Amino acid sequence: MTGTIAVIMIFSIPIIAIITSHFQNQSKLKHKMIQDEIELEKLKHENFLIETQKMRLELEHMQHEDKKKLL
Repeated sequence: MTGTIAVIMIFSIPIIAIITSHFQNQSKLKHKMIQDEIELEKLKHENFLIETQKMRLELEHMQHEDKKKLL
């Protein structure tokens, strides 16, 4: 009985270490993935602002051209 408990104790330590390491690696990967998603959202927002500015300029240009045609 004591031998069985000793064997279980000896093998449980590396197994717990492996499981802990696995969870740490998963947490690091999730952190990296979230950072990448945040960067992607920043780029999407920047792109949206640029496109909005471009559309505003095009609209102003069209209005200016329409005014020229009327004169």
